[in-house]
Amino acid sequence: MSDTRGIGMTSARTRERLIQRLSDNGVRDQRVLERIRQVPRHVFVDEALASRAYEDTALPIGHGQTISQPWVVAKMTEALIEHRLPQNVLEVGTGCGYQTAVLAGLVPQVYSVERINPLLIQTRARMRTLGFRNVKLKHSDGGWGWPDYAPYDGIVVTAAPPEVPPALLEQLDIGGVLVIPVGPSGRQDLLRIRRSEEGYEQEVLGSVSFVPLLGGTA
Repeated sequence: MSDTRGIGMTSARTRERLIQRLSDNGVRDQRVLERIRQVPRHVFVDEALASRAYEDTALPIGHGQTISQPWVVAKMTEALIEHRLPQNVLEVGTGCGYQTAVLAGLVPQVYSVERINPLLIQTRARMRTLGFRNVKLKHSDGGWGWPDYAPYDGIVVTAAPPEVPPALLEQLDIGGVLVIPVGPSGRQDLLRIRRSEEGYEQEVLGSVSFVPLLGGTA
C-alpha cells in the first residue's frame, strides 16, 4: 500500500489545488470539500498513476472500470447530503473504494456492492489498511441492491443503467435520496430521486459520463 500521506505530486499542496478546482467548478458543501481533501486518492489507483491522482479526471483501475472524476464524486455526495445527512447509505459499484471512503467519513454506515470480485478483494484490503470500520462490502449484482440492510436513507450508484433499477427504488426509505446516472453511453443524466409518502420525485442535476451498470457477477 502506498503511503497515505503522499509525497511530490500527491502532496498536500497538490490536493489543495484540486479542492480549489472543485470549489471553482461549483462544489459548495464544505463538508464534502473537506472530505475530498482528507481522502488520499493516490492509494486508490495503481502506483504508476499516483502522480495523476489529484487531477480532476477519471483514471483506469483495471477490469474496464475507472475511479470517478473527483468533481463527479463531490457533486454526487453533495446531492446526497444536501437536505439531510443520511444515517445509512447503499453504494452500488464499489470499484476501487474511493467514493466509498468519501462517504464513510460523512455518514455512520456505508453498505457497498461490487460485481467484479478481484476489485472487491483489493478494496476490502484497502479499507482495512485505511482503518474504516463503518463499511460493509458484498460481491453482488448491483441492480439487486442489498435488501438485507434496507431501507436506506441514501443510495449512490457509480455506474449507469439504461433506466433506474426498481429494486433500488424499493430499497430507498421514505425521505431518502437516490443519486444515479441513467442513460446510454454519451447521453447520461445524473438524477436525484427523493422518495416521499406520495411516491418519487425526480430532478436532473446535469450530464455525466459513467461506465455502464452491468448485470451478473465476475
